[in-house]
Amino acid sequence: MKNSSCKIVKAWFVIYFFSCGISVKAQQNAQFSQYIFNGLYINPASAGAKEDFYLHSFYRSQWTGVTGAPQSLSIAADGTVNDEKVGLGILLAKDKIGAQNSLAAYGNYAYRLQLGQQGNQHLSFGLGVGIVQSGIDGSKLNATQDGDNLVPVGYQSTILPDARAGVLFTSESFFAGFSADNMIAKYWNRDKSLNVPIPQPHFYLTAGTLLFLNDDIRLKPSFLLKNAAGATSMDVNAFLVMGDRTWIGGTYRTSLNVFSNSSTIGTYQNASAIVAQIEFFATGKLRIGYAFDYSLTTFSGFGNGSHELSLGIYLSKKAIRNFSTSSYF
Repeated sequence: MKNSSCKIVKAWFVIYFFSCGISVKAQQNAQFSQYIFNGLYINPASAGAKEDFYLHSFYRSQWTGVTGAPQSLSIAADGTVNDEKVGLGILLAKDKIGAQNSLAAYGNYAYRLQLGQQGNQHLSFGLGVGIVQSGIDGSKLNATQDGDNLVPVGYQSTILPDARAGVLFTSESFFAGFSADNMIAKYWNRDKSLNVPIPQPHFYLTAGTLLFLNDDIRLKPSFLLKNAAGATSMDVNAFLVMGDRTWIGGTYRTSLNVFSNSSTIGTYQNASAIVAQIEFFATGKLRIGYAFDYSLTTFSGFGNGSHELSLGIYLSKKAIRNFSTSSYF
């Protein structure tokens, strides 16, 4: 009975945090632990970076077992045209957390400058435009007091235009990028009477390298620094790449007190956690991935952790695709 009561209290605590996010009308993008395998999700300059036509999908179930916990889905496709000087990509993302939900669609364009004497380095500039639909179902919320005007009656939603931009440098053993997402949706929101959470600007800084330990084993460390709605978090990742086919690694994620006005909901969502990941290339064209997140906060006792699946398919347009160089970054 004691354990059951504890879980109920913690579940209601989570719902409270959901309510905080609603009251400030702020919405963060879904968090994917396997972002490293599809950079298009955080940076439009990644369109065409694999120099192949590439299909990719994420599905994430966070805080499994808790009612109203976040569920996120993303599907993307990208490739190159014009002698690989231009990258084009489409990104769809759907996110649901408690009574909140969002659906976003972007078209992405990247212009790729070839650098180096051998042409194995690229500097890409990317731009994405699209729309974001945000909604909230008031029937799934219980007001703490009658007449609370912050709790909507019925279902409310809004559709807003949005834009994203980024820059990315890649070589055979290094990558670095900076990007901004949800750049204009916040400023196009004219209807202040709605209690719909509005997407907030996101900023991403990422970099990583590839270290050759021997002929068959490589080490790939990287990091991702993210800032959204005043909350900052950092992912530190490391993968062992064995025989080009199997990736085993992990991530340490933590929130950073960079800004004193960090929002409660942002700090909670990005609190410290560890992630175990495995990625397997079943063939040269098919990648399957799984990640498990375990919270290091005091709330780790409820739910069953976070589970994330991903699938990537290379639709090779070349007779022979260089598997090694096109898969790392």
